[in-house]
Amino acid sequence: METFWLAVTNLGRDEVFIVGLALYTWLVRPVGGRNLGVAFALSYLLNAALKYGLNLPRPFTNAPAAASEAARATAGGPGLPSGHSQMAATLWWGVAAQLRRPWVTGAAAALVALIAGSRLVLNVHYPSDVIVGLTLGALFALLAARVQFPQGGALRWAPPLGALVVAALLPAGAPREFAAGLGMAAGFWFVQPRFTPPATALGRVIVAVAGLTVVFAVYFALGALPDGIKEVGLVRALRYALLVLVAAEGVPLLLRRWLPVGEVRERAAPERVTA
Repeated sequence: METFWLAVTNLGRDEVFIVGLALYTWLVRPVGGRNLGVAFALSYLLNAALKYGLNLPRPFTNAPAAASEAARATAGGPGLPSGHSQMAATLWWGVAAQLRRPWVTGAAAALVALIAGSRLVLNVHYPSDVIVGLTLGALFALLAARVQFPQGGALRWAPPLGALVVAALLPAGAPREFAAGLGMAAGFWFVQPRFTPPATALGRVIVAVAGLTVVFAVYFALGALPDGIKEVGLVRALRYALLVLVAAEGVPLLLRRWLPVGEVRERAAPERVTA
């Protein structure tokens, strides 16, 4: 059964979140995807701050045999709060809170419950770690659904520049999560999704396949930079900000035949739900 739970827990990896956010933004709600991305980045930063600030142990910290080697490999950093639980709840409950469709809510609840449960079954988190993670994820999911992050005038430029300045000031050896979160926050805050989701099934398939190919080509290309460069705080933040820009601005430009420019409406009720 451990193989099954390892597969489930891997649904809480960064790569899965990249796919989920990208597809939701391209195919369902462009403006909603941008708001969800900002909330996701803020949730990511708070999770890292609490983890490394509290520095609480995991079940296997003093007893490595409590979890298998494969399970321990999925657990980075201190214990509380559970990053898998918090980030999965932020993303999938955020989608459900924005769309407000019963089947989406049910699917999101089941997926998050499985991911959170896998952390307990694999014995890489205490129940308190998971509960706190789910609670924080729920709060950020509500933030993504209720708040339209401002973007007019200087408000489009100032927060992203501030985030990158903070990343540049991070001390050497700071956990990677801080620079990554700051980069995501800068990118999602800056982008302005002005496209309309594809209207046909073929268009959605083309956008999904071609778009993810582009995004992951950039993701792996940036990840191939020399360690001495990519581990610098500002460079790491710029990598994540660039990835967001490519997904939200570059892909629609490349695929404008299927993602035509449309009128941007805040908290857009008219946005087509075609996922």
